[in-house]
Amino acid sequence: MAFEVAIENGIAEMVFNKPPVNAFNSTEWAAISRRLDELGVDDSARVIVIRAEGKGFCAGVDIKELAADSSKIIPVNKGNYDTFRAIHLNPKPVIVALHGFVLGGGIGISGAADIIVASECARFGVPEVDRGAMGGGAHLQRMFPVQKVRYMYYTGDFIDAQEAYRLGAVERVVSKDELRATALEIAAKIADKSSPMIQLAKEALTGVEDGNLEDKYRWEQGFTLQAYTEGDSQEARDAFVEKRDAKF
Repeated sequence: MAFEVAIENGIAEMVFNKPPVNAFNSTEWAAISRRLDELGVDDSARVIVIRAEGKGFCAGVDIKELAADSSKIIPVNKGNYDTFRAIHLNPKPVIVALHGFVLGGGIGISGAADIIVASECARFGVPEVDRGAMGGGAHLQRMFPVQKVRYMYYTGDFIDAQEAYRLGAVERVVSKDELRATALEIAAKIADKSSPMIQLAKEALTGVEDGNLEDKYRWEQGFTLQAYTEGDSQEARDAFVEKRDAKF
């Protein structure tokens, strides 16, 4: 399995563990979304924590799967959409604990979450343009200001955990050794409260957000499909898999 889930003291802990970079294929994204939906209706889980083992939190989609078969973009898009929706609209609060690289689908997960904690080594990026795709802007914009999002999107440049904290997306920045304990500490504080009240609070807060995150992301995904009709998109994916510079 690309992930494992354990529930203890009202806290459901989902741990990504797909070496080397936690990049998931279409089947794995679908499985992640299904499990999150199940946790949303599981009375033994009051809060959900998502973290990862390995070099980084999540590198997004498995580019090799898409390079081999570009038609896989449709189930990949669905898996991404369902996963981010399962977090954003989950009845339970979702805390993400981030370390290392947070890319592509990792940005979608983080932007959909309720609370973010990050290790000092966390780095946020959206290299989609360099991979011949679109996506992630709606969720990135839930974390960072509009102009910062556009800078990151156009250039592919990363920002670190301290900058993400300065911009207000991250609740706490801690050492990697403290990351899991910090996330569980916050989760325990929430799990001790009335679960019906917390669920009502989440529904109310989601309802007063500016715009519909899921609709915005669906708009983006249409451009991802359009991007895949461009020859440059295939060249970008081939270059990534072959570990060479793309030629446009």
